[in-house]
Amino acid sequence: MKKVLAISGGIDSVALLDMMRRDSTVIVAHFNHGIRKNSDQDELFVWQLAMRYRLPFISIKEELGANCSEAHARERRYAFLEKVCQEHQGQIYTAHHQDDLIETIAINVLRGTGWRGLVPFGQSHIYRPLANMTKKEIRQYAAKYQLVFRHDSTNTEDYYLRNRVRNALTELSSEQRKQIANLHKKQKTIKHEVDQILQDILPANNTYQRDWFTNLDDDIAIEILRAGLAKVGKSATHPQLKDFLAAIRNYDTNKQFNLPGNTLVTIGRAWFKLN
Repeated sequence: MKKVLAISGGIDSVALLDMMRRDSTVIVAHFNHGIRKNSDQDELFVWQLAMRYRLPFISIKEELGANCSEAHARERRYAFLEKVCQEHQGQIYTAHHQDDLIETIAINVLRGTGWRGLVPFGQSHIYRPLANMTKKEIRQYAAKYQLVFRHDSTNTEDYYLRNRVRNALTELSSEQRKQIANLHKKQKTIKHEVDQILQDILPANNTYQRDWFTNLDDDIAIEILRAGLAKVGKSATHPQLKDFLAAIRNYDTNKQFNLPGNTLVTIGRAWFKLN
């Protein structure tokens, strides 16, 4: 199985590449988003690194533009990485570290994602070898081995929510960061147990009785709906799930609810089906 390393050229991904440079199954993958004027220089830099380590290099360039959102850029980046994996029978490896985890938890809380927001980075097909390392430890590694890397100027712009959150979290102590990381581990275990229970109770034919949701606690009902959608390959945000639950409880017979992706669900008198 090939290891498709997502290498941007920044300090984190350069450290990851250096750590795995002797692995003959590694493929260096770079997504040139075209957001910054010097993005071509980033691509050239990563290509030179791959050549130095004698590793295969794959890249693509898209002109996403300076006004591209973080979410869209991430979506396009992962679409590229997934394509590389499909073509080369590989698995995605990213340079996410412990500080990234804490930032993502904070962002999820701000966005009202619910308790699952405390368990980011849950995709089983994405590997994060640096997940237990802090940013400080990565900097120390880079200094020790005199690694050269690219600096992304957008990492300091307040336009991006992640940057604002990152700046706000600088006052967290090492002990507080450790506590958050431990909370994440506990929540990850709980999430696994909840998911197992939900898989056991979901109807095989994806048909749900409306009265199931009448007296259920909102949080439990939303978890069932989330799992039901995931079973048929769909997803929705926490606010969208709350709206869906309200529709199930209150809509007239055969009225339709529009889920993300223009998926219409007809809510019958006694039941509805997800497909």
